[in-house]
Order: sequence, then C-alpha cells, then structure tokens
Amino acid sequence: MATGTRDDPYLAFNFLVEIGGLSVGGFSEVTGLQVEVEVQDYREGGQNTFIHKLAGPVRYPSNLVLKRGLVDIDILWGWYQAVLLGFVARQNISVILRDSEGDEQRRWFFVKAYPVRWNGPGLRASSANVAVETLELAHQGFWAVGGLG
Repeated sequence: MATGTRDDPYLAFNFLVEIGGLSVGGFSEVTGLQVEVEVQDYREGGQNTFIHKLAGPVRYPSNLVLKRGLVDIDILWGWYQAVLLGFVARQNISVILRDSEGDEQRRWFFVKAYPVRWNGPGLRASSANVAVETLELAHQGFWAVGGLG
C-alpha cells in the first residue's frame, strides 16, 4: 500500500532577518506580519434588504517588531538614533522562514521600513534573563514569496 507525502508545518523558531540585504544577527522574535483588506459596505438603490461587501484598500495594521538579545554591535540603535536626529534612512527588510534542513521556504519583503520605537531591556539584579532590545519598524507594505502553492 502506497503512502502519501507528509507535509509538516514549518517551525516558527527557524528564521532570519535581513536589513538592506545583510543578515543583522539572530532575533528571538518577529511580529507584525499582518495585512488586511478593508471591507466597504455599499447599499444598492432599490435593494433595501441587501448590502454589498466590496473590497477596499489594503492596510498593514501592525508595525514590524524585532526582538533580540542586546549585543555589542549597535547597528539597530545607530539606525534609530539617526531617525531621532531627522535622518530617516528607509531600508528594505526580509524575514526568511527556513525548514528543518535550513533551506529557505518563505520570504516576506517589507518595503521602505524605518525605526519608530526602540525599547531597551528590563534590568533586574535578581534575574539571569537575557537582556532583550526591541525595535519597531514602520513600513510601506510587504509581500511574500515561496511556499504559496
């Protein structure tokens, strides 16, 4: 008896982040991969019992949020400091999901992103947790490639 192919879901911990085409270190968490189409109600004249649901504009309701352990390399902090001084350098960002063998399976391209919020780590003398910094990035949209069929 022949068996079918097994398609296991990808594991969420196996990902990379590239900023401007360069890998910028290991991140522990990425959130904000969210897009939605606004729905607009339209009442047609003479059809009082029916409301058409029309596709409206696309929205990206969440900023891209990157979290990682604080390290000596301060590229992200420097990028954010430049924005604070009025030099908004937009970068294209890729979030890359890999399979268990390390091969790229899906890539999300974020267009013209720039930092809008930085959160430093919570510091506690009684804790041995990793110091984590968070960088939030506004962007002009994203799309995905790979694994879509």
